[in-house]
Amino acid sequence: MTLAGHCHCGRNAFEVDGDLPETLTRCTCSFCSRRGMLYADYRPDQLKITEATSDAIYRWQTKQVAHHFCSACGCSLYADSPAFEPDGKWDGKTRRMGVNARLFDDFEAADWPVTVIDGKNRW
Repeated sequence: MTLAGHCHCGRNAFEVDGDLPETLTRCTCSFCSRRGMLYADYRPDQLKITEATSDAIYRWQTKQVAHHFCSACGCSLYADSPAFEPDGKWDGKTRRMGVNARLFDDFEAADWPVTVIDGKNRW
């Protein structure tokens, strides 16, 4: 299955080779909680960027996570991050693409099951 999505202005678009995950993820860290993003996690090889006219990146704290957003309309696009385990461990190489499920075409992310991770106290 191919999922497609784009930012509000359409200057950034993507496709995901895969199904919707069983649950989306909401992080409570200071950055994610302000953005309101619901992540759908995929392997890097599953995400194909089809348009990146206004792609910008924000990194903070450890600089390990690249938060991509549209510099024109401001929509959060996806986060390229270490594939942390639930206990916070990481093998030092595996990456995860947390795609903003709110941007998928013909999908209402607010109606999907959500798992909350305690990023506020975890990192």
